[in-house]
Amino acid sequence: MDAYLLFLIIAVATVMSPGPGVLLTLTNAIRFGVRGAIGGMLGLAVGAFIVAGVSANGLGLLLATSAVAFTAIKFIGAAYLIYLGIKLWRSPATPIELSRRNRSSLFRQFIEGLSLQLTNPKVVFFFLSILPQFVDYRAGHFQQFALLVVTYSCVLMIVHLLYACLARTTRRWLASDKGGRLVNRLGGGTFICFGLGLAATSR
Repeated sequence: MDAYLLFLIIAVATVMSPGPGVLLTLTNAIRFGVRGAIGGMLGLAVGAFIVAGVSANGLGLLLATSAVAFTAIKFIGAAYLIYLGIKLWRSPATPIELSRRNRSSLFRQFIEGLSLQLTNPKVVFFFLSILPQFVDYRAGHFQQFALLVVTYSCVLMIVHLLYACLARTTRRWLASDKGGRLVNRLGGGTFICFGLGLAATSR
């Protein structure tokens, strides 16, 4: 677990990057307040657990026994991060609806966040190609895997909570073209840097 800090940084960058989950949290916070966005955040976190369990376990066994597979997945993961970074950098600002509606139920928001996470290719690809590389499958891999997944879910809750608080105080700026472009540039640049860093890591 020597690379735990690197995993933590990549997880933070992944969760912070603009995407369907972030947009859901921002929109819910703008419409219903921070407390009104909690249900969606919980759905996203639980969805991460499910996607991780389905995606990473089987692939991890292959990575433990094949250096070629490990190297291939490492470069696929690095290429994906770089691709995502370039895509985010070049993406236009994502419009956020500023209109208010009645507070949505916690369960309804939970299901919405869960469904969104289960169909989010960014999350699926993260757990398929990146997470297994930080697990030593020769020694207590289940505990390591559980730690990384819990870490990712906790990071998701913390980052999205910060996004929700930010949305309430800077709702007009986040909805502007300038604010949206700045978020995309920061996220894109971070992904490119860590994609290069991942490519340079060894087993």
